[in-house]
Amino acid sequence: MTQVFNIKRGDTSPAIRFALEPSDISLNGAAVQFQMRVRGGATVIDQAAVIDSASPPIVSYAWGAQDTATPGWYEAEFRVTYFDGAIETFPNRGFINVVVNREVTEL
Repeated sequence: MTQVFNIKRGDTSPAIRFALEPSDISLNGAAVQFQMRVRGGATVIDQAAVIDSASPPIVSYAWGAQDTATPGWYEAEFRVTYFDGAIETFPNRGFINVVVNREVTEL
């Protein structure tokens, strides 16, 4: 299932949150990165994310002002590096679609 996250240009709230599936994934000792790129283009964000909940596994990324400065369509994912060095990317299929929308004052 494709997820769409909408945010306005320049906003830093709300953080983007994502529930990892299957729900029995262990995030003990894991590190998480949030990665986002212009749809089909270059990576614009590759930053540490936060583990909000280990069970069920939920991760998030808090936006910086520069992250949402340019309106457009983006593709995002969370990359988990487990305690043993194994890497898994979520969602496993497709991307989280992020839409940075223009403000009403923009032409």
